[in-house]
Amino acid sequence: MRSTVVFNVVGLTPALVGEHTPNLQRLAQNGGLQPIRAVTPAVTCAAQATYLTGSQPSQHGIVGNGWFFRDLSEIWFWRQSNKLVDGEWVWETAHKRNSDFTCANLFWWYNMYLTADIGVTPRPMYPADGRKIPDCYAKPAELRDELTAKLGRFPLFKFWGPMTDISSSQWIADCALHVLDTRRPTLTLVYFPHLDYNLQRLGPDHPGIAKDLAEVDTVCGQVIERAEQDGARIVVLSEYGITPVSRPIHVNRALRQAGHIQVREEMGRELLDPGACSAFAVADHQIAHIYVPEQDRLAEVKALIEALPGVETVLDAETKPARGLDHERAGDLVAVAEADSWFTYYYWLDDARCPDFARTVEIHRKPGYDPVELFLDPALPVPMLSVAWRLLKKVLGFRTLMDVIPLDATLVKGSHGRPTDRDDDGPVFISSDPRLAPNAPVEATDVKDLILRHIFE
Repeated sequence: MRSTVVFNVVGLTPALVGEHTPNLQRLAQNGGLQPIRAVTPAVTCAAQATYLTGSQPSQHGIVGNGWFFRDLSEIWFWRQSNKLVDGEWVWETAHKRNSDFTCANLFWWYNMYLTADIGVTPRPMYPADGRKIPDCYAKPAELRDELTAKLGRFPLFKFWGPMTDISSSQWIADCALHVLDTRRPTLTLVYFPHLDYNLQRLGPDHPGIAKDLAEVDTVCGQVIERAEQDGARIVVLSEYGITPVSRPIHVNRALRQAGHIQVREEMGRELLDPGACSAFAVADHQIAHIYVPEQDRLAEVKALIEALPGVETVLDAETKPARGLDHERAGDLVAVAEADSWFTYYYWLDDARCPDFARTVEIHRKPGYDPVELFLDPALPVPMLSVAWRLLKKVLGFRTLMDVIPLDATLVKGSHGRPTDRDDDGPVFISSDPRLAPNAPVEATDVKDLILRHIFE
C-alpha cells in the first residue's frame, strides 16, 4: 500500500490552475490533470457521495445537499449521518483488500458515525439559551480535545456566512498535519472550502479571485510538503466548477402564485408548510427538486416550471434515470437552470412576512440552499457595527436575532449544480503520479477507483 492524500479544493477548475496556484500547478505538471465530468446535481453532498462510493445518486441516495423527507413531511439540509448513504465507501473497499489499511476523513461530508478509522467534521454546540458555539465532532472522541487544545475551536463563523475567509481552510490544514503526525493513516481525505465563497459572491471572472487562489494554494502547499516528505501520493480534485450567474429564479413564488404553496402564519411571519402543498420546490443552487404529491397534477406543474425564465429543462420519471436521479428522495420533477441562472428558496411574496430566519445564517432551518448568507445586508447603516452590537447582546445573555443577511438574490454572482458547458469550467482531477494520472476526462463515478489505484498500485 502507498499512503495517499486526497484534497477536495472546492470550486477549483482546470481553468483556475495556473500562475496563482504554483503548488497545484507543479503537481499537475509533474503528474497530470484532467477534467471531471460532474454528476448531476454538481453540489457538495451528491458529488462527494459519488466520488467515494463510485455510484450515482440513484444508487447512493444523496440527491442533493438536502431533500424532502417524505415520511417526516419536512425539508432537511446538511444532515451529517453516514447512515444516509447507500453503497460501499472507498475505505471499506480498501480495508477488504488489506486489513492494515486506515482512513482519515477530514471534513468531507456524511462524516458522523462513519466506518472509517478517523473523522472530523463541524458540529456546533446549541445550548438551550439559543446560542450557537463553534465546535467539531471527531472519531475517536479524544481527537476533538486534541485539536481544540492545539488549534483552538474550529472557526465555524469563518467556514460559512458573511465573515468567511481562509481561516477555516487553514484550520483544516493544521488538523490534517496533526492527524498525519499522530495517526499516519493510509488514506487521508482533506476538504478545503475557501474558493467556494468569493466564487459565489463575486463570480469566477472577478479579479479578486486571484487572491483566493493564492491563499488556498498556500494552504494546500503546507500539506503537500508534508505528504511528499512521507512519500505519499497526492490527488487534488473538486466537486464542481462555479460559473457566472445573473438571474435568480424564484420557483416557489411562481408555485405560490399558481396556488400550490401553503404557509403557516406564526406571529405575522410565514413558514412554508410542505406537507400541505400541492407542489413545492427544494432549491439547491442550479437544481430544484419539485415535489408533487398528486400525480395527476404533474403535467400542470411541469408546464408551469418549464415556462419560467432561466429554466433549461425539467426532468420527469422518463428522463431522470439518464441523469442518475431516479431515486425516491428526488423530486417528482427536477428542474435544471440555464447556465446564467440559479434557484432561490424564497416562497413569500412580501419581505415583511418572511420567516425570522431568512435574514440570518441558518442552514438547517431554511427549506433550501441560500447563498445570500455570504453577504452582509448593505442596507445596514454600519454593517460591522451592527454585527458587533448583536454579538455583544448575545454575550451579555440577551436573546437577539442575528438578522444581518439581505434578501436580495441578485447579489449572487456565481453558482453551480448543472454540468458546465465547458470541461475547463467544471471540476478537476490532478494526480502527483504520472503513471496513475488519467489520460482522458474522468467520469465522477470513476474517482473511487482512481483513489484505490493510488493506494494499491
